[in-house]
Order: sequence, then C-alpha cells, then structure tokens
Amino acid sequence: MKTVIIGTGSFAPPRVVTNDDLAEVMDTSDEWIRTRTGIEQRHISDGPGTTWMAAEAAKLALKDAGVEPEDIDIIIAATTTADNCFPSAACEVQGILGAGNAVGYDVSAACSGFIFALHTMDGLMRTGAYETGLVIGVDNLSKVVDWSDRSTCVLFGDGAGAAVVRACEDGDRGLLCGRIGSDGRKASVLTCQARTMGNLLTGTKPEPGYIAMEGQEVFKFAVKKVPECVESLLKSADTDMGEVKYLILHQANYRICESIAKRLKISMDKIPMNIDRYGNTSGATIPILLDELNRQGKLHRGDRVVLAGFGAGLTWGALLVEW
Repeated sequence: MKTVIIGTGSFAPPRVVTNDDLAEVMDTSDEWIRTRTGIEQRHISDGPGTTWMAAEAAKLALKDAGVEPEDIDIIIAATTTADNCFPSAACEVQGILGAGNAVGYDVSAACSGFIFALHTMDGLMRTGAYETGLVIGVDNLSKVVDWSDRSTCVLFGDGAGAAVVRACEDGDRGLLCGRIGSDGRKASVLTCQARTMGNLLTGTKPEPGYIAMEGQEVFKFAVKKVPECVESLLKSADTDMGEVKYLILHQANYRICESIAKRLKISMDKIPMNIDRYGNTSGATIPILLDELNRQGKLHRGDRVVLAGFGAGLTWGALLVEW
C-alpha cells in the first residue's frame, strides 16, 4: 500500500509587501534583504488568517484531484499559528469544506510541519485505515513576528499549501520512504513563546510571544542535517541522487539551499525556488512550491522528487516521492 499524491493546491493572501515597503518603516533595504536571503517580497494577511488560507488551498487541491469533500476520510493540518488554541485548524477546515466523513487534527513541527504531516498520513494509509486524505501546511507568521526586529521580520510571509492523497495498492507511484527527526536539546535556537503565564494567582495578564532566532545556529544546523537526512533516505531506498528530478526544499533562505546543494554535490537547477516571491511561510513553503511545479507541468508520471524540511524543535525530515 502506497500513498499517492493526486492533487495539489496553494493560496497566499493578495496583499504583497515588498522589501522597499519594509524599508519605509524600518532600517533596512531591498539590497540588504535580497543579498542575505533571496527574498524580494512576501504575502501578508490583513485580516482573515490561518483557517481561511488553509481552506482556500484545500479547495484548489480537491478540485485538482477531482475529489469531493465528503470523500475525504482524514485531514491533517501542519501549523504552529492556528487561529485558535482549539478547535484545531483541521477541524475548522473540515467545517468550511463540509467534509463530514473525515477526522481532523493538527500537527506541530514548525517549518518541517508538512513533511511530518505527510509522513504521518502515509503511515496511517499503509494500515488500510483510510483511503483518501487531505494534508495541509499553513502558517500566518505575520502575527507572531516582531515587526521592529529586522533580523527576523523581513524573512517571513503568510500562505498555505495542500495535497490530496489516496491509498493505492498497485504500481510504483507514491511515497516510497521517509525520514523524520528532532533534537529538543537545541529547542532554544528557534522559538515563539505562547501566551505568558497570567492568571488570578499571578495577578498579571498573559502576553503574546514573538519569533526569536539564532540565525547562525539555524544555518549551521540546516546545512549539516538536511544533506545527512537526504543521503540516508536515498540509501534506504537504493536510489541515487541522479535519479531524483527535484529536491523540493523548505524555502527558508537562498543561501541555505545553495549550501545544501553544494554538500549534496548537485546543481541548483535541481532545487526549485520561490522564496523571492513568498519569503519563508514555514509549514507552507514545501506544499506551495510543490503545487507550483505541478501546475506548471514540471512533474510527470514516474518522476522522483525529494521533499525536505527543517525547522524549530529542532526538527527535520525528508520524503522520497514517485509522481
């Protein structure tokens, strides 16, 4: 039994904020941001948030797959910025879609979220428990960045990507294998505190937290761990990097992707990028990029691609997929 991706969709808020726009309100410039990150613009929500984006991406994925909402058995949403502590984003999307036959829940693995969610879905599909599923990666990071901290706020954007998957017993298509991992010993390297403690005993009101990151530590972690994970994945699948058409990486920073390519000894032609237009949308970067490649006709039956992500936790993961 394999899990086959049969449809994709993505969505970003219509409001675009360029580097020049940011330069008008903080001490930065288009050149400073572009040369350090590869980012030129990002999409920012000016109202509706995580659930709205997730539902829009899901609708497009269902349409691409030719699947009706009532045919969905399970919805897994990967997000760290849900609109509510509860209900989950997945349950809210279920309600919007009218997917009354599904079960829904969220997973939290930050920028690795979509990889973790798809890996989890694959495990469930292989048991025969579910036939058709919806996996969503979505984040509304604009509400958790400190807009006075140029070292972090220039990096992030809002967006959502989704994939409809189906269990298939025949053929070689689908998710061939996966690897996920985490190292909580380095959790402090990249954080976003939830509400602070505040109740009748403390006599204080809770306050929201913002993203804090040790950029150099994240960089060193990503360029070391991702190549190791990808190489381990391909070895277990008896697959050579030359058989892989694309390495679809988490879009965090162009320099990180470039360094990963060097370590794997592959050309950047194998690593599609869209960070210039979206920035880092956390759990949404991989499914947004996957959807773009799909809709541009760049993925064909039999193509092998690797999806690989890394993020807070620290977490990482990779999946080998035959289209």
